[in-house]
Amino acid sequence: MKKVLIANRGEIAVRIIRACKEMGIQTVAVYSVADRDSLHVTLADEAVCIGGARSSESYLKMENIISAAVNTGADAVHPGFGFLSENSVFSKLCADCDITFIGPSGAVIDNMGNKAKAKSMMIEAGVSVVPGSDGTVTLEEGLIVAREIGYPVLIKASSGGGGKGMRIAHTESEFSGGYKAAALEAMNSFGDDAMYIEKFIVNPKHIEFQILADSFGNVVHLGERDCSVQRRNQKILEEAPSSSLTDEQRKEMGEASVKAAKFVNYCNAGTIEYVVTDDKYYFIEMNTRIQVEHPVTEMITGVDLIKEQIKIASGKPLGFTQEDITFNGHSIEARINAEDPKMNFRPSPGEITALHVPGGFGIRFDSAVYTGYKISPFYDSMVGKLIVHGKTRKEAISKMRRALEELIIDGITDNTKLLYLILHNPEFVKGKFNTGFIEKYIDSLLDYR
Repeated sequence: MKKVLIANRGEIAVRIIRACKEMGIQTVAVYSVADRDSLHVTLADEAVCIGGARSSESYLKMENIISAAVNTGADAVHPGFGFLSENSVFSKLCADCDITFIGPSGAVIDNMGNKAKAKSMMIEAGVSVVPGSDGTVTLEEGLIVAREIGYPVLIKASSGGGGKGMRIAHTESEFSGGYKAAALEAMNSFGDDAMYIEKFIVNPKHIEFQILADSFGNVVHLGERDCSVQRRNQKILEEAPSSSLTDEQRKEMGEASVKAAKFVNYCNAGTIEYVVTDDKYYFIEMNTRIQVEHPVTEMITGVDLIKEQIKIASGKPLGFTQEDITFNGHSIEARINAEDPKMNFRPSPGEITALHVPGGFGIRFDSAVYTGYKISPFYDSMVGKLIVHGKTRKEAISKMRRALEELIIDGITDNTKLLYLILHNPEFVKGKFNTGFIEKYIDSLLDYR
């Protein structure tokens, strides 16, 4: 692999470019007209404009991206996360053009990216799943399933992700409106309005396991991440390892994750997501891409997941076994967003007039912003990811508090004060939290000036 085109933007594009440079691989950035002055455009060896400001005019334009790859001589494409990262048509299109797609095959994306089909396959593999529909359902069929499994239920887009295309119905009267809203959102975000139904597990822990699989049948897991601090199914804080899993649960879930990946002939990096309640865990979906929160896994394992993705896509076997994976200390990631929590988390685009990034031992800031950079209203509001590593969870919390105190982003409104108060909440500090944490404490978390 000599030249990689990064079919993405923002911090993940910068992250991939840096990994490629360290591996001696040339890079091609693609950008929309709104991203002309973005950092990934500057850092890449080459850059190609692929369309207008909106994602549908640029980062979701498969033909434009493939043309850019062909014209620049790129022999591989890394999709990052979001956009086309879980699009089987794009993966197959790359293959048809003799371009390596750094991710799983289109067939696997079809199987596991379609969450209804993935659930059926996990049942066949013997992995515990949340009760629900046996595949996608119409509104009328969904009502029947909901009555059978009982409310509340989760209405989910089969091709969804990132909390989009998802609604909770607590009663039958809420079902129809929730289904239609979720389907519309899914169609606008993913071009697919197929929906399925699951029993809504009230306030579980959200735990996911990172896996790596090569083309020789070798699969390992790199431990779990606790992603339970969420607002409307959007993750805010992530950490590794989880403070709530026992060693026995960790072992069992890790083995189940490896079994799941092997069953579907998975290749490259992926994530198996579960909801956990008491001593039970249930598979909910698999993400067939790198995750936003992958740095916390890197911090406790010392494994560069982006480089491993590239090596696997190049046809190389994993250079380690499960026994070689060790876990060191504790890591926390905070998502820094350009939004105003006090105004119902309204996006806050604008120019960053001053920026100070925290430093020190065990501090990492993955971002693509700089002083003078303009946060665009056309894309996700994430400014960057602040990641810390400590010997213990207590030390990691203390380090994240200090890092947030140092972080300065002037010119826009951001969510750092909210994050700071989360890190001081007694229940969070004790590790006694679940997916209902934000909703439960939102008033106190917004009690700042």
